[in-house]
Amino acid sequence: MSTYQWFVFFLIVQVIHGLGTWKLYEKAGRKRWEAFVPVYNAIVLMRIIGRPTLWTLLLFIPIINLIMFPVIWVETLRSFGKKSTADTWLGIFTFGLYIYYINYTQDVNYISDRSLVATTKTGDTISSLLFAIVVATLVHTYVMQPFQIPTSSLEKSLLIGDFLFVSKFHYGARTPMTSVAAPMVHDTLPLVRTKSYLSYPQLPYFRFPGFEKIEKNDIVVFNWPADTVYKFFDTSGKSIVKPIDKRSNYVKRCQGTPGDNLQIKNGVVHINGKELVLPERAKPQHAYYMTYDLNTPIDFDYVLKGVGSTDGAGYKNEARDTIFIKALSDEAAVTLRKVPGIKSVTKIVNQFPEGNIFSHNPTWNSDNLGPIYIPEAGKTVPLNKENLSLYKRLITVYEKHNLKTVGDDIYIDDKKVTSYTFQQNYYWMMGDNRNNSEDSRYWGFVPEDHIVGKPVFIWMSIDGMNEGITNWRIRWDRLFTTVNGEGQPESYFKYFLGLIALYVVGDYFMKKRKAKA
Repeated sequence: MSTYQWFVFFLIVQVIHGLGTWKLYEKAGRKRWEAFVPVYNAIVLMRIIGRPTLWTLLLFIPIINLIMFPVIWVETLRSFGKKSTADTWLGIFTFGLYIYYINYTQDVNYISDRSLVATTKTGDTISSLLFAIVVATLVHTYVMQPFQIPTSSLEKSLLIGDFLFVSKFHYGARTPMTSVAAPMVHDTLPLVRTKSYLSYPQLPYFRFPGFEKIEKNDIVVFNWPADTVYKFFDTSGKSIVKPIDKRSNYVKRCQGTPGDNLQIKNGVVHINGKELVLPERAKPQHAYYMTYDLNTPIDFDYVLKGVGSTDGAGYKNEARDTIFIKALSDEAAVTLRKVPGIKSVTKIVNQFPEGNIFSHNPTWNSDNLGPIYIPEAGKTVPLNKENLSLYKRLITVYEKHNLKTVGDDIYIDDKKVTSYTFQQNYYWMMGDNRNNSEDSRYWGFVPEDHIVGKPVFIWMSIDGMNEGITNWRIRWDRLFTTVNGEGQPESYFKYFLGLIALYVVGDYFMKKRKAKA
């Protein structure tokens, strides 16, 4: 739905509310017209039911309002003496329309001094649970979201089994676009394994101002632009068109920002003609061939584990004198060359075209592509048949225009064009594990409206997540480490334990002091 359509829908809801409650407003000592004035009617209603004015704000926060509406319906009924179990369920299951029946057919009295304290243990439990869900959903949506690293695409920087906190406010919290969804889950409901949302209606994209912009080399969580997977890691072959904010969450390193010209040469990223210098914590990995002396005994499992090779290796040929290593850092390659019996360690650089590379350029591959201009909001580029494959998806899918070609001519929204002005910023995201990362090299740019947040903190790290729970091992050195920053990561877990100990001791003595007093 467009902004205009949502505005019309909002006005219709106000009329529906006013028609169904104006008599109740009058019985509560208010004016009937107050039931029809947008926003103001909600403020007045909060006073009628004896709830804080702040609740009005909660009614306009997506997802939160799905929890608040039933609460308000029940509270309204109880404010006019309708507090039976039947009244409660009728109010909820009729989506509040039961209030129409009360408004026009029942001679009810307003209870101005109604107790707001739950009269039963069940009611108290439900109230506490709803409050906890509202607070947790607010934090999850606008402040901090937990995230687990599922793949090795950022191996060495982020490991499989790392559990992160992702900041929503660094780049600006994005309001939900999917208006009807279960709180605090992504695209699938736990246990029942079904969709957690309705695809329609959709809210317009909006992002609050952030504290910083996405910079090159930032590790970023975003919604996978090309996602049509039924659910993450699903192998059934099912596909589904998902709303933007319900597409699978990916985490990669930003290699190009809006306005940059990016090129990859022999596996090395160049920005605006200069090699992109990675931070010290980044350990890019590539595939390697390793040859060795067959007469020299070498414990390859021990050697490869010692240099941090985690993606496996295998023999290249029947002679078994060459080993293919799937992922190895440059530092590890230098170390291997010094091992007695190893003749050579050679980085594999793809020199042949790949059919699945972004834009399907017949001369590009994952190690050599570009130059590519990364679009910036408000900037205009020439548009022709040569570069149309780079920007067609942006124009049609992300910016919602109709595009067609007639011969050499390009038409956007039935108007012949020779240039295009972008409506939003785009980014180029890649994994450090270059031969085991599905990233922008294969599906292109990441639109700004797909950005989720910035990983800031590893609160738990478990080794062996793919080996079964009996083989899990906690990586103690990674607990409470920061994701970004200069130098090697340092664990703050011992400081956290120290603070907990200080709190426990301080609390003990405070209670002891109060007891004596």
